[in-house]
Parts: sequence; structure tokens; C-alpha cells
Amino acid sequence: MSVTASASRRAPRDGLTRALRRNGIPRDPDLNEPLPKRLLKNKLVWLSVVMILVYVTMLVLLYRQVVPDREVPGGTLPGLGTEAIPIAVKYAAITAIPLSLLFLWADRFRPQRFWVWLMTFGWGACVATFISAQVNTWAARHLSIIGDGDPATAARAAIYVAPFVEEASKATVLFWLAILMRYQWVSRLSGIVLAGLSGAAFAFTENILYYGRVYRYAARTFGQVPPLEALQQLFMMRGVITCFGHPLFTAMTGVGLAIALRSKSKIVRVIAPLAGYCVAVFLHMAFNTTATLFQGSSLLFIYLGVALPLVIGMIIFVVRQLFREGRLIRERLIDYVRVGWLPESDPRAMSRLRTRLRALWHAVFAGPETFLATIRMQRAITELAYLRDGLTRGIIDETGRVREKQLLAKIRSIRGKAIIEPEGRAAYPSLRRRRREALAAYPPPSYPGPAGLGGNYPAQNAFPAPAGLPQGAPAAASVPLGQAATQYSEVDPSWKPPGE
Repeated sequence: MSVTASASRRAPRDGLTRALRRNGIPRDPDLNEPLPKRLLKNKLVWLSVVMILVYVTMLVLLYRQVVPDREVPGGTLPGLGTEAIPIAVKYAAITAIPLSLLFLWADRFRPQRFWVWLMTFGWGACVATFISAQVNTWAARHLSIIGDGDPATAARAAIYVAPFVEEASKATVLFWLAILMRYQWVSRLSGIVLAGLSGAAFAFTENILYYGRVYRYAARTFGQVPPLEALQQLFMMRGVITCFGHPLFTAMTGVGLAIALRSKSKIVRVIAPLAGYCVAVFLHMAFNTTATLFQGSSLLFIYLGVALPLVIGMIIFVVRQLFREGRLIRERLIDYVRVGWLPESDPRAMSRLRTRLRALWHAVFAGPETFLATIRMQRAITELAYLRDGLTRGIIDETGRVREKQLLAKIRSIRGKAIIEPEGRAAYPSLRRRRREALAAYPPPSYPGPAGLGGNYPAQNAFPAPAGLPQGAPAAASVPLGQAATQYSEVDPSWKPPGE
């Protein structure tokens, strides 16, 4: 009987676990367990370790392929050289770091975990570049003409092969993340941020290769510009003027994938990612064609007339999405206010980025416990809003009610410790305040007497306490002010000058 009863109790629990997994809804870890044990039991931690090893392997293989000189039939193929790599990395990082920080800043309502950012950047910088280098080299070799070689081989590979290969290699990590954490993909901003991060990482490694090649070529060619000057000229073109290229192209696939994940229609779930990928390939192909066939003023005209408006349009789209996500969070939280599960102030406070940032700023000076509670409060309420949106859209079944109750209980438990609506100024540490507290430690002066105006020690017993006050009370509390404050000692009638 006991075995049957335990099996009957285990069956609903296993069914709930499968339902949560089917919807991609995570389960909160048990905070009572030690942190090392929780990390060892987390599958994502082990996946991150494996992927980091893969990234390091790909990076080493790419380094051995492009950096040292290689012996080929008919001569020696010069590599980048170890002296050019540090310089190229420095110039490539000037572009990659600001772009990455900009994409991470854009996803403010539901930012991803650090390991997601690390996996995305590592894939674009290591795996995508290695795969693209191999496939592009193979395709360029097969596109060449037997004999003296085809001078248009590089152009053919850049126009007809590189866009398909590079966009597919950069976007592969997005599809893996969509499978592993589709519950966290709550908006188009999530797709833009992850896709842009992968594209910025790909451009980082690719720029290292281009900068190293031009530096090594200028160093080995006499009569040309100095190597550093040649690198700086290429940096202005690739690292400044056209730095938006790869992030912009891959963002199209990210938007299509985000639309598919937030849609209930099966047709949209299939067509939207394919359409996003096709748009990314088309933009990449148009960019490579323009850079290959046009030079001088024509290239500048196309850049100012076509490329720059596309970038401005993407920036406007991201800003509009930020306002749209704020309205969505406010509307979904109002549903809980109507039934009395949340106070009326939560929708307005949690749907404004400025209020959320001010709350975090105030929490920084309120102590680590308040700061952590504020972060958990904002993440829990934001997840609750998007969970409600998924339930209303029909992309999450009734299993989401379980997670909904968990989030509401979590919000109630940490509400008293978190800062939701900051008021006034933050509790900044002040040296002036500390000085006042130190001066307040001295006893108050007693007036009149040595401790009065200009005095430096208390004279609490300088005068006897009047009737009605306990003996030993401070003299300043019993001494009158003004003309009545002057008191004289009694005259001794036997006093006389000495010697008389």
C-alpha cells in the first residue's frame, strides 16, 4: 500500500514537471542548498563549461591556421604574424566593446543571465568565425578558374557564398538558445540583443584578421604606407564607418525568431525565422556587393543614402520597442491590481525604466540585502507580467498558473525589503553628517559661566538648582537670561584690605 500511495503521489508531480518543461517554465532553485551543490546540479552550468572548451578549441585552431606562416605547394603562405595580433586586437576591441555594451543596455526590462551573454558572444567570436573561414575558403577555391586563376574569385565568394554562410553560422546560437530558454525570449528586444551580440563578436574576430593582414602586408611591402597608418585607414572604414554591418544583419534573424516564439500560429513560427534569415542574407549580400563594385563618391553616396538610414531606422525601432514593452508590462500588471493581488502603485513603478533605475540606485546605498531584494523584486514582477501576456496569447497553457502563484508568493515575501518607488534622495554617505555626529558627542555648554560663550568645559553645578528641580540638574536649565542673569556673592562685613 505504501508503494502504491507513494507512486500515486509521484505521478501528479512528474506530470507537473513535464508540463513545466514543455512550456519552458523554469523552477526556482532551492536556496536552502549550498551554492556549490546548486551549481553542480544545474545543467546550464555544465553546458557552459562544455561550450567554453569548444570555444577555446575553435580559437586555437583558427590561430594556428591564420597566424603562422605555412608551407604550401609552390612557396610559403605568409600569416598574420605574432607581432600584428596585439595591435589588431586593440583596434578591434575599440569597436566591439562599445557595441556589446550598447546591446546589453538595450534589454533593460528582462535582461538575460550572464552565461547567456557569454555563450552568445563566444559563439560569434570563435565558432561562427571558424566555420565561416573554412567554408568561405573552400567555396572560393572551387569558384576559381583552372589556369592562371580568376581575379573575380574573391568577389564571387564575398557576394554569393559569404552572406549565406556567415549569417547561418552567427544565427545558429540563436536557435539553440530558443530551444533551451524559449520562456526567457519575451520580446523582440531579446532577439535583437542576442543577435546583435553574436554579430558584434563575429565582427570582432573578423576585424582582427583584416587588421592583421593589412599590417603584415604593409610591413612586407616596400614603398607603401607605414603598417600602422595602413591599419588605421582600414580601421576607419571597418571599425567606425561600417561597424554596424554584422550586428544589423544578424538582428533581422533575431527579430524573426522572437516573433515566432511569441506567436501562437504554427505558420508564423515557421515562416518568421526563415523570413528574418532571408532579410539578413539580402542585406549582407547588398553590403558586400556595394563594397566590392563601388568606390569613391559612389560608395559614399550609397552609404549616406541607404546604409545610414537603415541604422537610424533600427535605432528608432529599438526605442519604440522599449516604450512598447513598458506599456505591455503596465497593462498586464493592472490585471493583478484589479483582483487585489498587487497594489495600484506597482504597474506604474515597474513599467518605467527611470523609476526602476532610481530604485536600484537608492538600494545601492541601503545595503546589500536591500539591493538584492530590489533586483529580485523587479525580475519577479517583470516575469509575472510576461507570464500573464503568454497566458493571454495562448502560448503557455494552464501550467503557467503554477508559476504565477510562485511569483506572487515570492513578490509578497520580498516586498518589505525591496525599494519599489524611491522618494527623495538616496542615502548618500556624508562627511558633514559624520562631523556633526562627532561634535554632538560633547556635552552642551552651560550658560553663563566658563562653559558659556567661549567656554570649554561644563559648569553644571555652577549654580544651585531652583526649587522644583532635582539636585544635580544642569545649571543651564535653571539660570535665567538677560539682566536677571547677573548674580553677586554675599558681602562679608568682616572683610578688609590686608595690613589694616
